[in-house]
Amino acid sequence: MTTFFIGDVALDEYYTADRWPGRADKGMVQELPAEIGGSIANAAVMHAALGGETQFISLLNDSALSRRLTGDLRQSGVGVDHMLVDPALAESRNLIFLIDGEHVVLTVEMGEQPMWLTPATLASLRQPGFLYTTLYRVRRLHSQTGNGVLKQAALLADLRHHGRRAIFDLDVGGCAPEDIPYLTGAAVIIFNQVGFRAAFGHDDISRIGGWIREHGIEWVVRTKAADGAEAFDGETQLQAAGYPVDVVDVTGAGDTFGGALTWCLTQGHSFAEALDFSIAAASRSVTIHGPRGGKADANMVRAWRKEKRSL
Repeated sequence: MTTFFIGDVALDEYYTADRWPGRADKGMVQELPAEIGGSIANAAVMHAALGGETQFISLLNDSALSRRLTGDLRQSGVGVDHMLVDPALAESRNLIFLIDGEHVVLTVEMGEQPMWLTPATLASLRQPGFLYTTLYRVRRLHSQTGNGVLKQAALLADLRHHGRRAIFDLDVGGCAPEDIPYLTGAAVIIFNQVGFRAAFGHDDISRIGGWIREHGIEWVVRTKAADGAEAFDGETQLQAAGYPVDVVDVTGAGDTFGGALTWCLTQGHSFAEALDFSIAAASRSVTIHGPRGGKADANMVRAWRKEKRSL
């Protein structure tokens, strides 16, 4: 069963600073080695490292950098058979500033051009399995069929009808009422603390049971940085504690979590076990520099978790 990841892949250019300058201010930064990243690509690499059958789809230009990004995914065990190309696009880059144990990410705007899926890609997506993506991407999905153009929420509903279960990484952006047609019937929706508050105006996951049931969502997850994560299906609430670690770089921690959670679900693990395993994977990732510091096989994550639990 192949899991598809539809989203971003980019060159992450790293800088450190003592502080974030204010308006009309100046500051000094120190350049660090650039890393290949991109939120959804990071999750895909983690999923593949754990042994999952993985395909990644993005829309890139045809530059040397794009070929480098695609080649790196392939070397990480991620399939790129369905990648899309538009020569007019800008280079895919993120500027990441590490400040006081946190990070500020600036992403080069690449537009909102439709992503036209080929008939072969649509046929592959119309198979049972998971789809890990973002609202920004699914709003752009189009495909030509014998009955006309299938696009956006209707395309997602079609995939769901064929057994493709969506996992949304909503990160800091949260969601709005106009996003409900996309989120309806999702297997999992993942928010971080900022995104959850943006969506619901509070921090209490137990208060959204009605929203979950009304829209047929299986699980909502709220990650809580060093405090772990919680999940709710409208009836059962789960908690998974974080692990005390010395933080090196938090970039990619949420992506590691999402990729690990998706892999656990493909393996048939209970949601409670999937939540705990994914928190361990994400906690381990912040001890290593780079957006893909969490890349590890399942035995490595389990051994790290066992060691931390014994301390």
